[in-house]
Amino acid sequence: MQQQERVLFAILNAGELLLTAGAEVARVEDTIRRMAHAYGFARADVLTITASMVVTAQTAEGEVFTQTRRILRRETDMRRIEAVNALSREVCRSPLPPEELHVRIEAIRSMPDGSKWRLPAAYLLIAGSFAVFFGGSWRDGIAAMLCSIVLYAVGRVGARISLQPIVLTVISAAVMCLAALITVKVGLGQGLDYIIIGNIMLLIPGIALVTSLRDMIVGDTISGLLGACEALLRAIAIAAGCALVLMQLGGAV
Repeated sequence: MQQQERVLFAILNAGELLLTAGAEVARVEDTIRRMAHAYGFARADVLTITASMVVTAQTAEGEVFTQTRRILRRETDMRRIEAVNALSREVCRSPLPPEELHVRIEAIRSMPDGSKWRLPAAYLLIAGSFAVFFGGSWRDGIAAMLCSIVLYAVGRVGARISLQPIVLTVISAAVMCLAALITVKVGLGQGLDYIIIGNIMLLIPGIALVTSLRDMIVGDTISGLLGACEALLRAIAIAAGCALVLMQLGGAV
């Protein structure tokens, strides 16, 4: 593999990290173009949608390289977006050797979570707060927090076995509703609706929807529509998971 191809491959890895971490399409394409120009490419054309990336770069000597990347999963990870942005700014100021660039990008890909309890704590706080915010009692807030622990555990297991996002959303919503029903059945929770609403707020793809709307506003219509459809499917999956349990067991409480 030629050096230019290795550099383009590493740059595409950086773009992939941005896209899979939840960055908007305009940011991904702009980062790839800037890094490509920093490494001496005379022109870089980038096409990015939620499921695929295509980059065609031309050197000053007229050589043309094209690489594609299939995107299978997306999540929200602001730490990785910030790290890739910092790396791209550093590269634009002073390009790194290709080997060092590859090492830095892989380090961002495998960067550990500095605070393992941050996400579980956020689950507890969000679920309990929204349950009370929408009219539930303090007991409903506690019940919602307990259900959020179950929801977090299901999400971790699903991610570990690489379960498809839509399927995982259905299962997560169903298990969460079952846990909410149990808390009401044993007398801990009082308002089933408030407990479920508090936990549903953890599943709603709000960032994905806002990102898709931003993509459409700036002209990336295809990516925006695909992102909006994905957010809509996630919302339908949440409703299906809850209905699956409530229609079968809701009347027993």
